[in-house]
Amino acid sequence: MARILLVPGRSAASPDHWQSRWAAGHPEYHWVPRPGGPLFDLDLRVAALHRAVTASAEPAVLVAHSAGCITVVVWASLHAGPVKGALLVAPPYIDPEWKPGPDDPDEPAIDVPRHALPFPAILVASRTDPYAEFEESRDYAEDWGAQLIDAGDAGHLHSAAGYGPWPAGEQLLKNLL
Repeated sequence: MARILLVPGRSAASPDHWQSRWAAGHPEYHWVPRPGGPLFDLDLRVAALHRAVTASAEPAVLVAHSAGCITVVVWASLHAGPVKGALLVAPPYIDPEWKPGPDDPDEPAIDVPRHALPFPAILVASRTDPYAEFEESRDYAEDWGAQLIDAGDAGHLHSAAGYGPWPAGEQLLKNLL
C-alpha cells in the first residue's frame, strides 16, 4: 500500500478542484501543508514536502498540480525518501532564462531540474494550458522520464476548466498504485 500525498499548486485548491474532491472523498489522502508567508516560497514548499514524505517509512505517491509539480521535481533533485511514484498534473513551464525584474521583486528565479526522476511518474498536459505549451510539457516529461498523457483541450486542469470530478485522473492514480 502507499500513502497519497496531495501537493498543492501556487494557491489553495478551491472546494470544487479535483484535488479537494479527492481529499474529501478519501480521508486517507493527506495534503502537504502550504507554508505561510509568500504565496510560493519554493524552499518552504520543498521542506514541507520533505517532512511529509519522511514522516513515515510507508511509500508515498505524490499527486501534484501546477506549481506543486515544480515542488516535487525540485524535492526529488535534493532529497530521497520512500516515494513510489508521482502524478504530475499541468506543470507550469518556467523559462530557464527568466530572471525576476523590478516589477516582480518577490518572485525568485527557479531552476527547474531537467533530469530523470528517481521514481515512476505520469505527467498530464493540456494543449490549451495558459501556463505551458504542450511541447514544453512534452519536454518536461522526456527530461523527467515521465509518461506523457495528452489531456487535449483541458485548460489548466483545474475547477475553472471543468476539472472538479476527474475520473480519468483517478484511473491514472490507480495505475501508479
